[in-house]
Amino acid sequence: MEFKVVSSDTENADVLSANPRERISKLIEENPVFLFMKGTPEAPQCGFSNRVIQVLNTWDVPFESIDVLSDEIIRQEIKDFSNWPTIPQLYINREFIGGCDIVEELSGNGELADALKQAYPDREFNTPPPTAEVQEISP
Repeated sequence: MEFKVVSSDTENADVLSANPRERISKLIEENPVFLFMKGTPEAPQCGFSNRVIQVLNTWDVPFESIDVLSDEIIRQEIKDFSNWPTIPQLYINREFIGGCDIVEELSGNGELADALKQAYPDREFNTPPPTAEVQEISP
């Protein structure tokens, strides 16, 4: 799994010097798949962020993320930017996809695969196996 965490102490001065809305735009524009989350992919700080990470890991998709708990300004601004009140928030190809429930739904119905194919046209995205929560077990 390839992912990169973008934090407040990142060395990218261009991103840090911009106003919050410009920072958000730049992060989304420069990364095909970007997740605003609570915590990090290795240590999510909320169940919803963890569930989105699990979906992305199931698809084996490279992505970048930012821990909104380490940047209160970004945490508030991303909600205004997307007009969506909760975190996590997933963006693919500069488009707001949604939060946890929507990402899980799109993963299950194949629409997430379509978006990922557009973000990474050189990669193969086959339908992933269902998560353990939805697998049916035969008696």
